[in-house]
Amino acid sequence: MNIIRRIYCRAFQAAFHVAIPFLPYHYPEIHNSLDDIPGILKKHGINTVLFVTDKGLVKAGLAKMVEDVLTNAGINFHTYSDTVPNPTITNVESVRQLYVDTHAQAFIALGGGSAMDCAKAAAARIARPNKTIPQMRGILKVHHKLPPLIAIPTTAGTGSETTVAAIVTDSSKQYKYMVSDFCLIPPYAIHDYRLTVGLPQHITATTGMDALTHAVEAYIGGSTTRETRRAAEEATNLIHGYLYRAYMDGNDAEARQKMLRASYCAGIAFSKSYVGYVHAVAHSLGGKYGTPHGLANSVLLPKVLRFYGEAAYKRLAKLARRSGVVKQGFSDEQTANMFIDWIQEMNDRMSIPHFIPEVREADIPEMAAHADAEGNPLYPVPVLMNKRELKNLYRLVVA
Repeated sequence: MNIIRRIYCRAFQAAFHVAIPFLPYHYPEIHNSLDDIPGILKKHGINTVLFVTDKGLVKAGLAKMVEDVLTNAGINFHTYSDTVPNPTITNVESVRQLYVDTHAQAFIALGGGSAMDCAKAAAARIARPNKTIPQMRGILKVHHKLPPLIAIPTTAGTGSETTVAAIVTDSSKQYKYMVSDFCLIPPYAIHDYRLTVGLPQHITATTGMDALTHAVEAYIGGSTTRETRRAAEEATNLIHGYLYRAYMDGNDAEARQKMLRASYCAGIAFSKSYVGYVHAVAHSLGGKYGTPHGLANSVLLPKVLRFYGEAAYKRLAKLARRSGVVKQGFSDEQTANMFIDWIQEMNDRMSIPHFIPEVREADIPEMAAHADAEGNPLYPVPVLMNKRELKNLYRLVVA
């Protein structure tokens, strides 16, 4: 990256860092049971909601758990279950239209990041009916009050119930748009571990490592605060202690609840301190090939951290020590590399692959341009890279 652009990026990031204490971040009100939903809705005088989920959760019976709570409370609802793993503009527009047609007053989103992102983006379209998703791409383009949203995670990874962002795929362009605004933070979240019990091992693994990616990228960037560092440290500590337990025993209630907490803490960390090039590359892989976001992050994280080299050693070492992953007594370089080794060992123990076989050399320039547009100047990464330099990160995951 040339010196002029480098100065611009760092100045942009420094300005945002200084502004963090003055920005209108807020956190969702957390509840630990689905049974709290009727009380939340009635407090706001809401009697009709749009319930956004996906077919897998309908088939698994988890959607019915929410529907039963609504039915028993006499709350009218309509269910949209066609959300796909990387929600599309088509999904968002279908949800928006159903919300209007059914005269809904609020959203409930059940699922991983996909269902929550779909509901967030649809809510943004309701609030800004004259703005398309591409027109709201980027930061602070919504800037209107959204309909109420209750976010209910069924995976412990995305932390979408506490984040400012929604990621939506434009299928026609094979590109992911990030819409980011403070109004996208859901006002309510339900952390009911029962919804994560029995989650398939591969989903437990990749979503858990997704949460770790959020914590690590937030921590090693240049926009951390005392609050986000503490949140990232707590998330990493919990993932170190409970992810493999949840992976090995899907019915481990304590591990499932702790992982929900880890995901939430990681969400707090990256909402304020942002992520980095792992996410920028992962989003482009999702847009191009439909690669699940958690899988892409899991594969990329240890490779990109090694690629950063000494620029990330000091902060990685601090995170490793404070989260209890690596004991005291080693140099920063040794500690950082031991931390990266642990990440790779976790991937290997949970059968996460080393490579993403879909990646083709011919597609790399286009994806690198997308990653450059997403990451620069917003992401306060340890090492700045332009689209030419970012091509190297894609080659790390080519089999």
